[in-house]
Amino acid sequence: MQLTHSELLDAYRRMRTIRAFELKVNELVVGGRMSGFLHLYAGEEAVAVGVCRQLRDTDYVASTHRGHGHCIAKGLSVAKMMAELYGRATGYSKGKGGSMHIVDLDKGMLGTNGIVGAGIPLATGAALSAKMRRTGAVAVAFLGDGATNEGMFHESLNMAAIWNLPIVYVVENNGWGEFTPTEFVIPVKDIATRAVSYAMPSAIADGMDVLDVSAKAGEAIDRARAGGGPTLLECKTYRFLGHFIGDALEYRDKAEAERWLQRDPLDRIERHAVDAGLVSSDELRAIDAEVDVEIAAAVVAAEAAPPPDPADIMRDVYAYSGGVS
Repeated sequence: MQLTHSELLDAYRRMRTIRAFELKVNELVVGGRMSGFLHLYAGEEAVAVGVCRQLRDTDYVASTHRGHGHCIAKGLSVAKMMAELYGRATGYSKGKGGSMHIVDLDKGMLGTNGIVGAGIPLATGAALSAKMRRTGAVAVAFLGDGATNEGMFHESLNMAAIWNLPIVYVVENNGWGEFTPTEFVIPVKDIATRAVSYAMPSAIADGMDVLDVSAKAGEAIDRARAGGGPTLLECKTYRFLGHFIGDALEYRDKAEAERWLQRDPLDRIERHAVDAGLVSSDELRAIDAEVDVEIAAAVVAAEAAPPPDPADIMRDVYAYSGGVS
């Protein structure tokens, strides 16, 4: 797949923003300036950007516990995300939700999610709604390899197939379910083959190559929008950091990690674009500088923002049982 000059710059900017955001968050937590249980997306940028660049604001995305990349790729505000991670009132959930509760319905982001696989039925429901209302919207469910062993994965794919829903299930197979290698818990080599059980088209993408992801995601999204039903897209990728911040990574072979680091998706898009004469290194370095300024400003604004007002503790709560003492 070949992107234009402006498309390449946009894809690089989104990927570079995800990487810079995640590295800064890691730095802030390790340095004691930010708290919370956070799962970072560094290394998997090509998947989020390759998929989301094919979507419209009116299309839906359901995310995961490792969802910052999906949010940025879908166009959410870095400043509001940073504020939410800091627990500030200016964040997406007014500082009361944190990393795994980032939602922006104006951008079609149904939310990051702390429960493994829980976004899958949410996206399936959004796809059913789009079909019933004939809006032309498409839903995407991002999920990890471990979520494909959950009952709601199989139930959702079955419903999507029999109802011919406009949805793409994107499996980010990073080879590890927390600290367990995927091959220990999944008997098939390619998760995409599970689509056969539901008479559903499938594809496998190089999750470290934004062009390959974009091409295969584009085909699936176009098919869904045209009434062709669901697709299971497996993206083989790798997280460069631990399962969570503070994970020492001692369970992972260093040679394995090094092999994947050599396939860094940011380096790959840069080599492709520059070698093909489509963009210049100077243009990319300018983007790097702009992104760094944006992230730094988001940190400054978040640290200066107020925490939630204790009087608002029950505001925006949709289910509650019990009293307040």
